[in-house]
Amino acid sequence: MIHSQKNCIIIHGCEYDQENAIQLTQRTAENHWTMWIKEELIKESIMADAPLMPFSWAPDYEKFKTKLQQYDVNEKTILVGHSCACAFLVRWLGESQRSIAKLILVAPWKIANKDDSGRVSFYTYDIDTAITKRVEDIVIFTADDESEDGKKSVEIFHDALGGRVIELTGKGHYRTSELGTSTFPELLHEIMR
Repeated sequence: MIHSQKNCIIIHGCEYDQENAIQLTQRTAENHWTMWIKEELIKESIMADAPLMPFSWAPDYEKFKTKLQQYDVNEKTILVGHSCACAFLVRWLGESQRSIAKLILVAPWKIANKDDSGRVSFYTYDIDTAITKRVEDIVIFTADDESEDGKKSVEIFHDALGGRVIELTGKGHYRTSELGTSTFPELLHEIMR
């Protein structure tokens, strides 16, 4: 089936703990640039979704997968992930063998705290390098002041998938507190490209 409508699905990063996930003012899904991007895309007549991922303070691949499979992901889809969501999306693309238009990883993360068995399970998998044959464009956003594990994660994903790495100055892990705003025009530009 050929799909004519471009769409974008934005997957938010993981919460530090359950308390943050409950407080709307703290929740990652609403507190960073996710909702701004969604609204801007809708203004441009691009179908956009930013689902609230289940139990994001204790990320579980199967639960995330069940949520994503409620959406139409096809050859016109742009998938955007922030932080832990990048690990999820790359694993899902490898397992599902899905073809998409673009994959954008923002401050990707693939290194688990060894004391957290749930996150070890979430992050530990081999990246399917054949994803590059099914994804037209891969973009990775990082920052010059990202943490060491964040920089290592970028390296892991880039070594496996290639793509363009965009390093911005002073953006940290791309949270509102580091950006100083909930807007992210550089990401919007890459989605619209």
